[in-house]
Amino acid sequence: MEKANTKTKQLTEQIGALGKLAGRIRSDLLELRADLPAHIYENLSALERAMLESGRQAKVVEGERQRLFGLSDTTRLVNSTLELDEVLRLVMDTIIQLTGAERGFLMLRDAQGEMAIRVARNWEQESINPNEFAISRTVIQRVIETSEPVLTTNAQEDPRFGGQESIVAYNLRSILCVPLTVKDELIGVIYADNRIRAGIFDEAERDLLVVFANQAAIAIENARLFASVRRTLAEVTELKNLMDNVFSSIASGVITANVQDQVTLCNRAAENILGRATAELVGRRLEETLPDLANELQPHLRAVHQTDKPVMGLEIVRQHPQRGVLDWRLNISPLKDADQSTQGVAIVLDDMTERKKLEAQRRLLERMVSPAVIEQIDPDSLQIGGKRVDVTILFADIRGFTSYSEQQSPEELVAVLNRYLAAGAEAVLAQEGTVDKFLGDAVMAWFNAPLPQPDHTLRAVRAALDLRSAIEELHDELPPKAHLSFGVGIHYGDAVLGWIGTQKRLEYTAIGDSVNTAKRIQENAAMNQILISAEAYRRVNDRVLARPYTPLQVKGKTHPVDVWEVVGLKEK
Repeated sequence: MEKANTKTKQLTEQIGALGKLAGRIRSDLLELRADLPAHIYENLSALERAMLESGRQAKVVEGERQRLFGLSDTTRLVNSTLELDEVLRLVMDTIIQLTGAERGFLMLRDAQGEMAIRVARNWEQESINPNEFAISRTVIQRVIETSEPVLTTNAQEDPRFGGQESIVAYNLRSILCVPLTVKDELIGVIYADNRIRAGIFDEAERDLLVVFANQAAIAIENARLFASVRRTLAEVTELKNLMDNVFSSIASGVITANVQDQVTLCNRAAENILGRATAELVGRRLEETLPDLANELQPHLRAVHQTDKPVMGLEIVRQHPQRGVLDWRLNISPLKDADQSTQGVAIVLDDMTERKKLEAQRRLLERMVSPAVIEQIDPDSLQIGGKRVDVTILFADIRGFTSYSEQQSPEELVAVLNRYLAAGAEAVLAQEGTVDKFLGDAVMAWFNAPLPQPDHTLRAVRAALDLRSAIEELHDELPPKAHLSFGVGIHYGDAVLGWIGTQKRLEYTAIGDSVNTAKRIQENAAMNQILISAEAYRRVNDRVLARPYTPLQVKGKTHPVDVWEVVGLKEK
């Protein structure tokens, strides 16, 4: 291109030189007063004029050619990047260079559909301060409305715009404004002006700028699309990372497989449950991934494929060579896409082994300790000690058990003992009491703790009466030699209730004189007899049928203990 430019320049210079030569020859002949025909002088004059005109035309053509080459180069440069801000800057700097404008502004439609200035540059290739955005909105609006370019060589004198306030106020002169369109849609405008010189632009600059604007509009739209795609990609990447994090943090194992039952996805929990890495699972068929479960899984997988409905709560027990017996729970569901088309299956896998162990331990503990006490247990804040509370204490002891035990084998003895103790515990629990402990063939319980019960003494009496009725029913099931009975003692008072023992061995129990008094009363109760202290009777005398009983002289008490024998409950 540089060689072509040199040749064109040389040709232009030669044409100009020939014109000047013809002029000098004509002048020399006139000075010499050569006697030549007139037509020779006329031809020389014509040749001079033709050469000069050819030189001028050559310069115009050269200028056009230079602009076209410049347009080609700058168009290539503008399309060399997809960064929108960089594209906009290059467009404006190129326009100013091509047209000789003082300033250039590029406007694009914003999200609200309004034209907003995105870049403003001057002839020194510097960004213009927003305070200097003095442009003709009238010219811009005309281009927006007509989608046609506007050229004015002197806006001050142009009848189309001369009276506009902005043109007068800003002293605007040469203005060139062209639309930016993509697929017949106006996306923006390019505005260039010169506030100093008039006539700076002509039709050649206008046509050149229109061609360039068409290319620039495509470059801008491509950059905008690229920016949009990049934003979308960033959002998708962020969403995928979030989903990966969520997927990885799910406590349940999750395995997805396609319609051919090939594993496509596996989270960290599934790796831990199965004891295999994701690389060993993904891409393999489910029966290869879970070989020892294949026979159990296949019917359920077929059912999901055929019915397109989930299989929930499937429990599988398997023997692991290192981990022992494992309890797994599986949910198998159809895997749907956004259009609700089935793409395979999703398996949610939970290892229930530890949970089932804990549940079994809790069930065992509930048989040993009152559920109400268990609810009070907070392993993180468990402290040794107790607090003083008002309670009703109940002791129930099996009468005749010692003589009966001498005649039975240990196995039979334990079986019968458990039947009686179970009857006692169930009677207490039915009244929402707390079974403290079993003392050989006796049951100790209390009411009004750990949860308050305003009628706790009445509940204790009801539990004793229910126990007596339960024993009668139990006698219908046991042989006569195993017909035993309870003696019951009930007392109301305060006691210290809490955790007693050490950090290694704790017991939730009640301690105090009231506990001892209830125990002494029970020791003096006969078979099937329910004795209640005077303190307890005063709290329930309006609901309980009782008769005075001989005061008890018990160990540890200076004065006799007044008691009443419970007969039954009064009718309401």
